[in-house]
Amino acid sequence: MASSPRTRPSSRSPNPKPTKNKTSSSSSSRPSTSSRSIPLQPSSNLFPSSKSEFSRFIAVVVVASAVAFSCNYVFTYLNSQPKPFCDSNSDFDDSLSDFCEPCPLNGVCHEGKLECAHGYRRLGSLCVEDSNINEAAKKLSKLVEGLLCEEHAQYSCTGTGTGTVWVQGNQLWEKVNESKIMDEYGLSEAVYAHAMKRAMEALRKVLETRLNDHGIEELKCPPLLVLHYTPVSCRIQQWILEHALLLVPACALLLGCVFTLLKFHRRYYLSVKAEQIYNEACDVLEEKAVSARSMTSEHEPWVVASLLRDHLLSPKERKDPMLWKKVEQLVQEDSRLERYPKMVKGECKVVWEWQVEGSLSSAGKRKKTKEIRLASGQHTDLSPQRKNWPWKAKEPVKC
Repeated sequence: MASSPRTRPSSRSPNPKPTKNKTSSSSSSRPSTSSRSIPLQPSSNLFPSSKSEFSRFIAVVVVASAVAFSCNYVFTYLNSQPKPFCDSNSDFDDSLSDFCEPCPLNGVCHEGKLECAHGYRRLGSLCVEDSNINEAAKKLSKLVEGLLCEEHAQYSCTGTGTGTVWVQGNQLWEKVNESKIMDEYGLSEAVYAHAMKRAMEALRKVLETRLNDHGIEELKCPPLLVLHYTPVSCRIQQWILEHALLLVPACALLLGCVFTLLKFHRRYYLSVKAEQIYNEACDVLEEKAVSARSMTSEHEPWVVASLLRDHLLSPKERKDPMLWKKVEQLVQEDSRLERYPKMVKGECKVVWEWQVEGSLSSAGKRKKTKEIRLASGQHTDLSPQRKNWPWKAKEPVKC
């Protein structure tokens, strides 16, 4: 009879629940412990670990950059195609801004093409002024202004002549054409006409304009601008005419003051100079008298006045008769000197003679003479001829 298998008794505790609780508690405590102890780090496979992998990485980056640059260039080139310009005759609509650009100022647009007006050149999608035409217009306006204002200044200065106030425009442009500005800037006739138009627009803002009886435009330089073209001589002449009532008495008063000062100066000069010559004459006469009394009778105590005058005065001083008259007045007032006529060499001469015996007050007189010389700034020393009178005469005969 077959026996039934026997089961081996289990050695575990019959109550499994505490074991389950222990296992669950231990498993629940593991994640918290691992999360605190293990830090977060990037994967080691993120960067290339060998030279071959690094080379492949660089190649991928270069290819990607080239593709991105090519796509961007193609996209930019396709979008940079210029839009056609909207026609000038049609009114611009905002709804058409995606299909065409508005026609710029100073330009004419037709069938999507732009043509700039005369005097302007194309710069991108704009029409800007031509520098040559602008310079030519400025020079033309300056030339016309100069011609017109110079003629007006000439007319205002003289009152007569070829200068006029109002000038016709066509006559003025005929003179301007002679300057050959068109050849200087290399402009065509159409462009030169536009430059003249521009210059005329600028001149109308500066000059005065009017229409004469025949409907022709005339130009005139304003008074304030005429002053800049008036010559200096003309300005002085106009100023003198405007202030003539004040200038005439002022000039007369000034001349009177000058003549009065000159008169006083001459009077002072004659007084000082005559006194100086008078003192020198006294020295000569005194020495002549002393030497005549101490020597033989060949030396006379008197001196001819005309010879003494020529001896004391320079040739320039002899031309002034007032100087010697002043000296004669001083001699006439001096009681020590005597003036009387004498017959010398058959001619009647006026002689001067020192009447005082000896050299009375001679030292004091010389001191005074020296002070006068120092005061007048003329240090004139007596020459040996003045100290020793050289002239000798025969016995005088009374006239």
